[in-house]
Amino acid sequence: MKFLKPLKNLTLAALSCTLLMAFMEGPAVTNVSSSNNSAAEMYEMNLDKLPHVIFWRKIMNLHKDSCIVNVHGERKILATMYAPEWSNMQLSSKDRILDSFRRMHGILDTPRIVSTMGKSFFYTFEKISPKIPMGMKEFEKNGVDGWYAKAILLIESPNQLQKSTAGAYGPFQLMKGVARNYGLKINRKVDERANFKRSAYAASQLIKTVCIPYAEQMLQARGISTNHEELWFKLFVMHIYNAGAGNVRMALNAIPQPGNDIELIKQLWNTNAGRFQSASQNYSQLIIAAFLEYEERVEKKAGR
Repeated sequence: MKFLKPLKNLTLAALSCTLLMAFMEGPAVTNVSSSNNSAAEMYEMNLDKLPHVIFWRKIMNLHKDSCIVNVHGERKILATMYAPEWSNMQLSSKDRILDSFRRMHGILDTPRIVSTMGKSFFYTFEKISPKIPMGMKEFEKNGVDGWYAKAILLIESPNQLQKSTAGAYGPFQLMKGVARNYGLKINRKVDERANFKRSAYAASQLIKTVCIPYAEQMLQARGISTNHEELWFKLFVMHIYNAGAGNVRMALNAIPQPGNDIELIKQLWNTNAGRFQSASQNYSQLIIAAFLEYEERVEKKAGR
């Protein structure tokens, strides 16, 4: 059974972005947006009603002993199952159940149906809450919109300071090469990726010097006007942070008629190109879901 694990994709993002710096030139972006792009704006845009967002919010609140059986492309929820039982079920029995789901929901074609494990153990937003204003402040000190710090912290490492299976480490899940490229010290005795301020600096530099300039470059190449303050543009930048500029460029070029706003982000959710696959598609979905969950669990209670 394949479970989607968005955490470890920052490794590819960081590595890809670093390699691109050696081959591409782009202007540094130093202006700081004053826009909020809060959960309230997401509600106004009705993003909370999108099946993908509803699905991920359920996953963020679901215990790991449960899983949601869903139609992958549209994240249509078919059932919630006991994860160990579903995982160990014989294939023939599982196929019979899936056939019954198809009949029940009027699914006539053969879309990819997957099960996704509950991740409430990971999305403990209350734990990361004290760090979010600190991260936003550090980004803004470096001329980068603090929104990006909030987005990264909410979905990359809200549970604990941990190392991914691919080696990304710290609150902003940086790879060694990227961290060293921005001046962080990493050796047998010291790993400054664990230092919140130092890793925030490196992550903000990656956003400022790689992700934003290349987002502008590839969007303008497709005739799409950009505005740094708009939510869709920031989500696009975060796709680059996650999947790498090269993979996002391939995904963008694979869309025959790309939209010029949030519709473009939705198009990316169903686009496969290069290494821009399922986990890459999920990234902006997770960001939206995380902002809404954080507002519900933390900001409302704090009276923000």
